[in-house]
Amino acid sequence: MRDRRTGRISGADSGRPTIRCAAALCLSLIAALAQPAHAETAVPATRGEIALSFAPVVRAAAPAVVNIYARTVTQAAPNPFANDPFFGRLFRDFGPGRPQVQNSLGSGVIVRQDGLVVSNYHVVGMADAITVALADRREFTARVVLADEASDLAVLRLEGARGLPALPFRDSDGVEVGELVLAIGNPFGVGQTVSMGIVSALARAGLGVGDGRGYFLQTDAAINPGNSGGALVDAAGRLVGINTAILTQSGGSNGIGFAIPANLVAAVVAQAEAGETRFRRPWAGVSAQAVDAAIAEAMGLDRPEGVLLSDLHPESPFRAAGLRPGDVVLTFAGAPVNGPEEMLFRLSARGIGGEAAVTWLSGGRERRGTVALIAPPDRPPRDERRLGGRSALPGLTLARINPALAEELRLAAGDGVVVIEAQGIAAEAGLRPRDILLAVNGTAVATPAEAERALVARGGAFVLDILRDGQRGRLRFRL
Repeated sequence: MRDRRTGRISGADSGRPTIRCAAALCLSLIAALAQPAHAETAVPATRGEIALSFAPVVRAAAPAVVNIYARTVTQAAPNPFANDPFFGRLFRDFGPGRPQVQNSLGSGVIVRQDGLVVSNYHVVGMADAITVALADRREFTARVVLADEASDLAVLRLEGARGLPALPFRDSDGVEVGELVLAIGNPFGVGQTVSMGIVSALARAGLGVGDGRGYFLQTDAAINPGNSGGALVDAAGRLVGINTAILTQSGGSNGIGFAIPANLVAAVVAQAEAGETRFRRPWAGVSAQAVDAAIAEAMGLDRPEGVLLSDLHPESPFRAAGLRPGDVVLTFAGAPVNGPEEMLFRLSARGIGGEAAVTWLSGGRERRGTVALIAPPDRPPRDERRLGGRSALPGLTLARINPALAEELRLAAGDGVVVIEAQGIAAEAGLRPRDILLAVNGTAVATPAEAERALVARGGAFVLDILRDGQRGRLRFRL
């Protein structure tokens, strides 16, 4: 939690505890436990109804929520003057620092009886050693079998586990605002804790979690540091989502927490069971934006709704379905979509393979079709090449951007030449992996071959125009 004053989103897995007292009377809500998820709710009318408790739900769900202790060893930064001909002598006694050990605490959810556990990437994704403690105090060594930083999810396998309690998945598309939910986890390392609340909002997007393109359920159930990766369950004890982040100014719960919906979690688990080590999403191949009031008025729409397509890749499955720039996607897979993050969530939750129904507006008319759920194509060829001794930047590895490589490196869709690896002079010149090389000495480069020709060593100065994290920049170096 690094946002004690700013109010920024943060993962609920760090920070110092601050003890506060609070009490609330929720008698009118507790009676909902006696109702099936689909039944109508009612205000408690008798003393017996008032005496209903969450205990049966917790008794069934809590054993499947675990505590996770992760250890990460980080290498110390090298001495920046080690190879300098002058300063190297002055700083020769300043050897490399010792590796640092970082410990993190979080929660996880058992989703399969043979020891498959879901948690957050920011809890275990980079860990070197992981220990998982069950509610009955048994401990298991665990290893990460699938990690996806973009969605902030990771799947663990407990070594030697079998016959464990596991939570069933709820269809998170059926969750409604106002439903009772319980958050179960290990806040501040005090031990397994249960808090109660409701689903406060749906379709929260654009938060600083994963790659910022996430789609979350919001809850006022108390979530604190250490709850990350824990379970958000409904009144029937089914997994609604994985608790991931909170909005806070103090470092503690302000009643605004976020959970990754269970449908996306289920898709990640399914791929882990199939042997994948990296989560593979269907490819859209589009650039899009939410339709706001100004866009709706300009397009003559009755109200702001849907996602406006501004560009489509030539091989986009949406283009193959008949959509064109300027069209507005209204529904995908039978559900409304009101932002690019929501459409990406719908794609990811469906998985690769088959088709999904889509409804869109084109020229003022509503149209329907199906979109193929395909992996990003690995075309055109990447043409990956490492520059040799004749180059001004030996040790630089470049590749041509295509949809598959853009997905792997989490680049914006487009063409061009990307840096895969930068060593030696290339690193000293300031190049980094994922930089997109736009031009060399004012000459645009579109392929690795063109870049290689432009970087032939001939002495003098070089100027590189690059794109880094969406920002244009310029690097200069001299041979």
